[in-house]
Amino acid sequence: MVTRHDLATYYHWLRQYGYNDSHSGNISGRDGQTMWITPTGACADLLEAKDFMACPLDGEPVAGASGDANLHLAVYRQNPTAQAIVHSHCPHAVGLTLNGEDFVPPDFEGQLYFPKVPVISVAYNLYFEQAADQVAATLAEYPICIVRGHGVYAWGETLNLAYKWTCSLELSAKTAAVARQAGVL
Repeated sequence: MVTRHDLATYYHWLRQYGYNDSHSGNISGRDGQTMWITPTGACADLLEAKDFMACPLDGEPVAGASGDANLHLAVYRQNPTAQAIVHSHCPHAVGLTLNGEDFVPPDFEGQLYFPKVPVISVAYNLYFEQAADQVAATLAEYPICIVRGHGVYAWGETLNLAYKWTCSLELSAKTAAVARQAGVL
């Protein structure tokens, strides 16, 4: 079970370590037949455990839940082992995949965890209509994916694992960016 307190802590870390800005990204956790998710427009600097919104896994998102609530619900429905979902705006991972090509980590740890990170292209004006199905289908096969020009989605059997995938991907992308600047990639 993922607690709202844990979700608030990890959401703060996403902001603290530069994976999100003050009001971007979202995070959710499964608690039985309920999903706890950040409210829409949540400020990571101010969010508290009591602010998380409860949505039934077999229903519609409640009013005020994150704009990505449908996407999170779709992932949980397609992947019953998912206990947490982390959505971040990792700048290196997003920046290096603006071309729409899947990301192949150049470093040992990245290759160990995910030899390939799929990149999904969704027209920005159709994001809310199309992203949920595409991300859920991709995350049924992979632990992490990137929506081109938008952000990273990772799921885990624990909140810590979803966070680990997020951090590991961003470090791999940062390593790739440094290597490209140095002319080694």
